[in-house]
Amino acid sequence: MINGKRIAVVFPAYNAEKTLEATVRELPESVDIRILVDDHSSDGTVAIAQRLGLQSFVHNRNYGYGRNQQTCYREALAAGADVVIMVHPDYQYTPLLVTAMASMIAYDVYDVVLGSRILGGRARQGGMPLWKYVANRFLTLFENTLLGAKLSEYHTGYRAFSSTVLKDLPLLENSDDFVFDNQMLAQCIMFGFRMGEISCPTKYFTEASSINFRRSVQYGLGVLLTSVQFRLQKMGLAQFRIFNRQGRCLEPGLDARYYSPDTGGGRSGR
Repeated sequence: MINGKRIAVVFPAYNAEKTLEATVRELPESVDIRILVDDHSSDGTVAIAQRLGLQSFVHNRNYGYGRNQQTCYREALAAGADVVIMVHPDYQYTPLLVTAMASMIAYDVYDVVLGSRILGGRARQGGMPLWKYVANRFLTLFENTLLGAKLSEYHTGYRAFSSTVLKDLPLLENSDDFVFDNQMLAQCIMFGFRMGEISCPTKYFTEASSINFRRSVQYGLGVLLTSVQFRLQKMGLAQFRIFNRQGRCLEPGLDARYYSPDTGGGRSGR
């Protein structure tokens, strides 16, 4: 708990058995709630999560990264979290920064905090492939231009949100795929939430999850489309559901449509 606010860390997991324990071991004591959502893994991710005492929710099939995040945030809100930090369980981002990121929200400095690989200028030293770095810089420039923001990057998977942000954004209008990340940040800018960044070192290694070149191209095209939609809506030339204040929002609590019956209705490790 920080400044009287309950802190939750959520892990959107898929085949993370090799790196999950190392990630969890670095969680700081300030974390009150630890939730893992497994997107129908084929390895031992769930068993390890249970052994580590995580609150675990298992999807009844592979829905995609975006849907996984929806479940993460839904269950964190249901557990009473005031600040929610998403940490990838592949040990690419260090959980040691969770307290710093959560504090920036708990003390009402920002509504959203991103762990940036670009701030500090050490992304390439951490092993980021050159083509990913170049794509990151191009897409970020394009987005800052169309969205009217000045973020160092939009593509980090290390993010912290206030519960207000998670309740207000029409997250159910977003994609189930990787572009969910980008749509969510565009929504935060559209609706005027305060966004901050913190420098975050990252590690690229064999076990760290990373989408392949084809999926990266699909993601990049989705990013470009989201930015164009944002600008068109800002100019009053079009309306899009992801930027509709009356769009579908998360409702905290169990949504049995997505959970495997093999873990007691989706809940385990309580």
